[in-house]
Amino acid sequence: MALDDVTARLERITKALEEAGVAYALVGGQAVAIWVATRDPAAVRTTKDVDILLNRQDLAPARAAALAADMEYFEAMGVGMFLEKSDPNPRKAVHLLWAGEKVRPEYPLPSPTVDKSEMLEPGKHVVSLAGLVLMKLMSNRDQDRVHLRDLIEVGLVGRNMIASLIPELAARLDALLTEAGR
Repeated sequence: MALDDVTARLERITKALEEAGVAYALVGGQAVAIWVATRDPAAVRTTKDVDILLNRQDLAPARAAALAADMEYFEAMGVGMFLEKSDPNPRKAVHLLWAGEKVRPEYPLPSPTVDKSEMLEPGKHVVSLAGLVLMKLMSNRDQDRVHLRDLIEVGLVGRNMIASLIPELAARLDALLTEAGR
C-alpha cells in the first residue's frame, strides 16, 4: 500500500510539473530506480520518498503545479517540500532540492542543473547519471552507498567515471568499485 502511495505521488507531481512547463529532474532513490531499470528491472529497489531537483526561480510555478496535484508547499529547517493536502506528513512529502546550489554547506560541489536530465520513462525527467552519481557520492550516507552499489552492479557506473571527479569523491567511488571487485 505504501509503495502504491509513493508511486501515485510521483506520478501526480511529475504530471503536474510537466503540464505546467516547470523544468525539473527526479533525483534520489526514485532516480536510482529508474536508471537501474534501464539495465535490469529485477534489480530495482523500492524507495519511500520522492526527491525533485528544481530551479529556485521556478518555485512559484512549481507551487501552483503542486497545488493542482493536491499538494501544498511547506518549508521546515530550510528544506522545501510539497505535502499532501489530505495527509501533510513530511515523511510522505515530495522533497525539493535546488539545482545548481549546494544541498548542504559542507558539500564540495553544487547539485547538477535541471537541464542535465534525461527522459528515461515517459513523462519523467531524471537527473543525468553523472549528476546522480555526484549527488550520491557527496551525500555519502549508507543509503547513498547502497544506491551506488546498485548502479555499479548493473554496469551503469564504472572506473571510467573516476577521472571526472574531484579527489575526495573519486576516492569514495574507487572504494565502492574495489569492494565490488571492479
